[in-house]
Amino acid sequence: MNPRLQSAIATLILVFVLISSSLFVVDERKFALVRQFGEVKYAIKAPGLYAKWPFVQNVLYFDKRVQTIDGQEPERFLTAEKKNVLVDSYVKWRIVDPKLYYISVSGDEARARIRLSQTINDGLRGEFGKGTVKDVIAGKRDQIMQAMRGKANEDAKSIGVEVLDVRVKRVELPQEVASDVYRRMEAERTQVASKLRAEGEREAEKIRADADRTRAVTLANAYSKAQGIKGQGDAEAAAIYAKAFSQNPEFYAFYRSLEAYRNTFKSKNDVLVLEPNSDFFKYLKSAQ
Repeated sequence: MNPRLQSAIATLILVFVLISSSLFVVDERKFALVRQFGEVKYAIKAPGLYAKWPFVQNVLYFDKRVQTIDGQEPERFLTAEKKNVLVDSYVKWRIVDPKLYYISVSGDEARARIRLSQTINDGLRGEFGKGTVKDVIAGKRDQIMQAMRGKANEDAKSIGVEVLDVRVKRVELPQEVASDVYRRMEAERTQVASKLRAEGEREAEKIRADADRTRAVTLANAYSKAQGIKGQGDAEAAAIYAKAFSQNPEFYAFYRSLEAYRNTFKSKNDVLVLEPNSDFFKYLKSAQ
């Protein structure tokens, strides 16, 4: 082969190697950190094609996407009531300053996760220690999470990362604590139910007493009114009878005797013992 051709080929290969060693691409999902002899020269946050000194500088890449720290086992925390609770939480975080991230934890994601986990656990332990079991389970969980997120984010800035969210997935009571809590809750509910039943019985008795009193008053008023109407009717009837019978007293006496005869001789088994000249037989002896 021609020596000049060999030299040209070697030159092209060297140029290709130099160019390929000088250029690098930063993906939109990555940060790039350019080092020279182990010293950080600059960080690249925008995607694109960049150049570096070949064989002198090297590039480290860090993921800029949101990452999750999810504990394998729930942590045991102590509340203000000195009750143990099991807390299962997770953390959303991402790198925001790749240079500081590299200097702080040497770019080691495992070290960053350990640092963040310790910060979150310490913060949760402090926040849970300020509240009761009721607060941490339902009452003030949102406030606790907001306070925890702020504290964790302040510490995370020192290693070049940002804490986006801290959430508690589950808060449970240990078995030995849960039994006591459930018994106390059952006793409280039983007490409330007894109180409500007593109040209901008292209201029912009051309603029944009011109804009975109203019924008695209504019946008394109705009876009084009925007796008044009846008395008035009897008086009017007596007045009519008196007026009618006063027009012919003899006929009235005859009519009363017939009524007496009818009532006396109504049954064949009736026996009446009287003297023959009794006034009872007045109208039977004479047709006049």
